[in-house]
Order: sequence, then structure tokens, then C-alpha cells
Amino acid sequence: MAKACACHILVKTQEEAEQLKKQLAKGANFQDLAKKHSLCPSGKKGGDLGEFRPGQMVKAFDEVVFKKPVLEVHGPVKTQFGFHLIKTLYRA
Repeated sequence: MAKACACHILVKTQEEAEQLKKQLAKGANFQDLAKKHSLCPSGKKGGDLGEFRPGQMVKAFDEVVFKKPVLEVHGPVKTQFGFHLIKTLYRA
């Protein structure tokens, strides 16, 4: 069965997510930004969500993690929690 490992940064607004994505494009460290800005408890761990299987996360999140290229930052992705920047570390 498929599984993946991903990290994310969760913020309230699309604008904030876009700003963080620009910083990442300029070489900012994903984990550092997650620790500073993410509203998710995973932020303390640099946004690391660990390993999970399809269906364990909300659909919009799964769509990115299981279908988009690995090791690229995707988003902002809107869910009921806010706006995510998502980076899939690996899929197995």
C-alpha cells in the first residue's frame, strides 16, 4: 500500500502562504519557516508530518502528496484548516 512522508507550513491567509513560498524560492529553509510561522502543532518539528497513507489527510492534501512531484514546494493549498505549503519528502 502506498505511503508518503511530507512536511507542511499552515497559515491563515493565502497572502501569507504566497509570501513564505517566495522566501522558500529564494533559498529560505523550510523547517525554519515552519517553526516560525506554522499554526499546526507539527510546526515545532519543522512541519514534519511523518509517514501516512492515502486517506489519512484531507483530500486536497492527499492530492498534492500522492500526485505532485516530490521535493518541490506546492501550494498554497486551501483546506478547512487554512492554507498549506506542502513538501513531499518521499513516496513508497
